[in-house]
Amino acid sequence: MARRSLSSQIAALGLLAVLLAAVAVVSLGFGDVAIGWREIGAIVFRTADADQVETGHVTIIREVRMPRIVLALLVGGALAVAGMTMQALFQNPLADPYIVGVAPGAAASATLALALGWEGGRLGAHALPLSAFTGSLLVSFLVYVLASRFGKVPVLHLLLFGVALGALCMGLTSFLLMISPQQIHQVYFWLLGSFQNAGWRAVRMVWPYLLAGVLVLFYFAREMDVLLLGEDEAQALGISVERLKRILLATATLLAATAVAVSGIIGFVGLIVPHMMRLVVGPRHRILLPASLLGGSALLVLSDTLARSIRPPTEIPVGIVTTFLGVPFFVFLLSRKRRYIW
Repeated sequence: MARRSLSSQIAALGLLAVLLAAVAVVSLGFGDVAIGWREIGAIVFRTADADQVETGHVTIIREVRMPRIVLALLVGGALAVAGMTMQALFQNPLADPYIVGVAPGAAASATLALALGWEGGRLGAHALPLSAFTGSLLVSFLVYVLASRFGKVPVLHLLLFGVALGALCMGLTSFLLMISPQQIHQVYFWLLGSFQNAGWRAVRMVWPYLLAGVLVLFYFAREMDVLLLGEDEAQALGISVERLKRILLATATLLAATAVAVSGIIGFVGLIVPHMMRLVVGPRHRILLPASLLGGSALLVLSDTLARSIRPPTEIPVGIVTTFLGVPFFVFLLSRKRRYIW
C-alpha cells in the first residue's frame, strides 16, 4: 500500500470532520415531527427567535434528537475504534469488536435481566444496560482466561474460545426466551440495535469510556503498527507483545461493551469502517485512529437517520440498516482477502 503524505492525511481527516458535522446537522431535521431549519437554528444556537419556537419543538430537538445524535456519534466511534484495535490484534482485516464474545455475552445477560424482571426492581431502566455491560465484560474475561497458556495468549485461541463461548451464550439466550416468551419482542428489538430510548444520561455514560479508550490506543499506536509485522518481529524490536495484546484486548472490549450497553448489538460498523479508512489514510494507527473515530460516528449517525426516517412513525432498528450496508462490503472483503495488503 502506497504511503500517503501527511498533508493528504490531514486533509482527509478534515473532510471526515466536515462530513460528520454535516450529517449530524442534517439529521436534526429528520423525524416524525417536521421542524423547519430556521427553527432548528434558533433552538440550537439560542438566538432571539428561539422565544417564538413552539415549546414542543424545543423539547424534541434538545431532549430527543440531539442526545440521540450525540449518542449515535459516540457509539459509532467506539465500535469503529474497537474494530480497528481487534484487526490490529488479530492481524486480520475481517476481525470485528464482537469477536471475543462481547455481543453474545451482552445478549445473554440482558435477556436474563428481562426474564427475571429486574427492570421493575431498584435498578429500573438501568437494569438492561448494566446487565449487558457486565455480561460483555464477564464473557470476554472468561475467553481471555481460557485462551491463556503459560503466560501467553495466542490470538487463534482467543478466536476459537470466543466463538465457542459466543455460541454457548446465544444458546442460553434462546433458552431464556423459550421459558419467558413475553420478553421476546423487547429482547429481539434490543438485539437488533436501537437508539429509540437515547438520552443525555446514556451520553454521560459513554463518553468517559470512549475518551479513555482513545487516549490509551493513541499512546500505543506505534506498537500496533509494529504488531502488524508479526509477533516475532515485534518481539525482536523490543515490544512486550503479550502485555500489548492484553492492553489492546481490554481496551477494545471495554469500548465495545460500553457501546452495546446503551445501544444493543449493532453489527458491521467495527468491520467496514476501519478497512475503509485504511484505504483512505493508510495503515498508520496515529492517523487511522482518528479517521476510524470520525468515520464510524458519521456512518452510525447516517444509519440512525435512515432508520427513523424510512417509515415514520415506525422506527427500524439501526442494526438492520448497518447490516444492509455491511453485508455487501463483507462479501467484497472476502472476495479480495488473498490480495489484501495492510
